[in-house]
Amino acid sequence: MKLITALACGLLTFSCVIAPKAEACSRVVYHGPENTILTGRTMDWKDMDMKTKLWIFPKGIERDGRFNDAPFKWRSKYGSVIVSVYDAATSEGMNEKGLVANILWLAESEYPDPSSGKPLMSLSAWPQYVLDSFATVEEAVKILAREEFTVITGEMPGRGGLAACHLALSDPTGDSAILEYVGGKLLIHHGREYVVMTNSPLYDQQLALNSYWKEIGGLSMLPGTNRSADRFVRASFYLDAIPKTANIQMAVAGTFSVIRNTSVPLGITTPDHPNISSTLWRTVSDQKNRVFYFESALEPSLFWVDMKKVNFSKGAPVKVLVTQNGRFFAGDASAYFEPAKPFEFLGEDQL
Repeated sequence: MKLITALACGLLTFSCVIAPKAEACSRVVYHGPENTILTGRTMDWKDMDMKTKLWIFPKGIERDGRFNDAPFKWRSKYGSVIVSVYDAATSEGMNEKGLVANILWLAESEYPDPSSGKPLMSLSAWPQYVLDSFATVEEAVKILAREEFTVITGEMPGRGGLAACHLALSDPTGDSAILEYVGGKLLIHHGREYVVMTNSPLYDQQLALNSYWKEIGGLSMLPGTNRSADRFVRASFYLDAIPKTANIQMAVAGTFSVIRNTSVPLGITTPDHPNISSTLWRTVSDQKNRVFYFESALEPSLFWVDMKKVNFSKGAPVKVLVTQNGRFFAGDASAYFEPAKPFEFLGEDQL
């Protein structure tokens, strides 16, 4: 395990900026035999319509940080399948090398002063940069620690509240990293043992709480509320308790069963907490076979994208799969993506 302190790129997307009191999302990494690695997550949010879409991005795309004066620029080295929110940001995805990035809310985040003189990048483009640029967690952690650019965070128009998120990375070797801004500095927890992440409190405190519950034993009692710390404990227990198998059907089903157990009922509300986040969708990334699974809470079926059937070559078209407006998919949806102009990441004039 390595703990690295650095100021790297900003760790958030537009999906993490709304409703500063909301806690949202759970993420787990399944380690099975024969290099069977899967990452599952829930997207929990109070806004029922995030304008969610799935995208195929080929390699070779020229991008910049969406700041006119000093933009950070890069070209995508790897193609990826991603999920966008609000037609403005990448919330998560898997690239063609099997690297997965997931962004989750962390209310305790404190970001550094952006006036560093370094190139600038819009916070909404940060996860896409990671997927575009790195093949492994080890490579990503090494480069991000160099502090090559600064990501700008702030309030979103008409929404209020400062962005506050942490980032999870995983790759086909089972390596994992959790990145958080604490007191203006970036803490990176790096190691295969970091297989669960939810939201508050800070990750060190979540690990301590989980150790306490391990002493009690999950078969005797598990915390059952929607609170982040409780979801962390349940996910940790069930992820450890389910069978570890190289049978991919059983491995995918097991990973979905864990994140369904940490899901929040759709539309839940209580008198004291009228804006509780509900689980809107779930994903599982099969990092061995490069298959990206998607399950909406509003649709009756599961579908997936087989990345081996996707053209990620330079010059290939950007493609989109729209999951709203009464469109339902089941099974392999790789062929249903349609050419489209890519969305624009949240820009300087909107921050």
